[in-house]
Amino acid sequence: MLRASAVCERAGIPSASLVCEGFLTQAAAVTRGLGFTLPVAKVPGHPGAQDKDELRRNVLELTVEDVIANLTRAQDAAEDETEPGAHDLVFTGDFDQVNRHFVRQEWSDGLPIVPPTRAKVAEFLRFTDRDPNEVLGRILPDNREATPWSIAVNGVMAGCRPEYMPILVALIEAMVDPAYGVEHSGNTPGGETLIILNGPLIKTLRFNYTQGVIRDGFQPNTSIGRFWRLYLRNVAGFLLHKNDKATFGNTWRVVLAENEDVLEAIGWPTVAAEMGCDPRASAVTIARYTGGNLIASVSGSTPEQLLPYLADAVVRQISWQLMFTVGMGNGTLRPLVLLSPILAQTIARAGWSKADVRQYLYEHARIPASQFERILRDWNLKPIWNLSAEVAQGNAPGVFAESADPNRLVPLVNTPDNYMLAVSGDALRTNAYVFAHNGVLGYTVAKEVKLPARWAELIQEVD
Repeated sequence: MLRASAVCERAGIPSASLVCEGFLTQAAAVTRGLGFTLPVAKVPGHPGAQDKDELRRNVLELTVEDVIANLTRAQDAAEDETEPGAHDLVFTGDFDQVNRHFVRQEWSDGLPIVPPTRAKVAEFLRFTDRDPNEVLGRILPDNREATPWSIAVNGVMAGCRPEYMPILVALIEAMVDPAYGVEHSGNTPGGETLIILNGPLIKTLRFNYTQGVIRDGFQPNTSIGRFWRLYLRNVAGFLLHKNDKATFGNTWRVVLAENEDVLEAIGWPTVAAEMGCDPRASAVTIARYTGGNLIASVSGSTPEQLLPYLADAVVRQISWQLMFTVGMGNGTLRPLVLLSPILAQTIARAGWSKADVRQYLYEHARIPASQFERILRDWNLKPIWNLSAEVAQGNAPGVFAESADPNRLVPLVNTPDNYMLAVSGDALRTNAYVFAHNGVLGYTVAKEVKLPARWAELIQEVD
């Protein structure tokens, strides 16, 4: 809304953005990135927790006055908050002094960082052929340029090794992709991005892809996960109590590396290959998830025995996210099901492909239409909540209106291909994990990792 207001103000059209009281600090931070002191009108409290009379009284007595003032007075330009240059030396001191300074400047996530000295940054830049100052894109909300230089700086800080640099660059290329929607990284559900890695770099750089996967404890998986959040903080500008309005939040996620040995043996494609990447290349896939749930002891020796448990788990994990399936979401809900290797092997042994599993989940992970509509109407407060109306307006496929029976079962996603499947973890544990996707507010994007021309020579120098 504030971005729309900025467009109006630049065109000479007065605006007034209604902002709930809890988002006033975020609005102030966002407007600085947009280059305006944008006019906002405070809505006291939260409209969702007020009855109609209370909301009407608050708007008429307080909000309207702000709206009138905003529309009738000229707005000032945003204050100039001069930042250090990209290559400036910002501090000199020992390890503890540097860390105290970075905490005070809000450049740290609260854990000790590795001081990003010029020498360390230069080591990272050796592992990319990109110009250090090349602009990969501008990142909202602070509208800063994403460059290999800033990638290297934050990679050092996160505890990455220089040889991880090609992966870090690919990740920021994914971050700036408009389809991903980095500007939504601070939305209130507190979704956190999961990075999935595929390709030869899994073994070359010693990523964990077996027991304990996505738990901290292995340097590449852990430090690259931390890098993502540091880059969101220091370049994009997402800070708690300012632009990051997560109600509860999730901590940064450890990188998930797929078990490609198992995938090759059973003839299933990797996540990256299904996203259109070259199966021979290394690639990263990102998506934002609002939470997840472990599905323990998925017992059975056939797909028919195993998959009902998984379908039920998917249903139980998804609720308000259904808003991304129809209407404004435009079919962008993409749940992720992570299978342990033995589950994938058991399913594949019966001749089932990934497409077969997705089709099963599409057909069996369903809820009554009346429940789907109640979630849209009563809990998400959507103006159009009737599924038949959504189909009639072209906002949902016909499967959602095959009859008028309120008890008819409807899918959670638009098509079977909306389900994502990954394989990793303990080879002999019959467990799975279901991730609840944040839809268009963190959509799934994949990028191939581009290695420098001297990669073979450089990697030989690594300890």
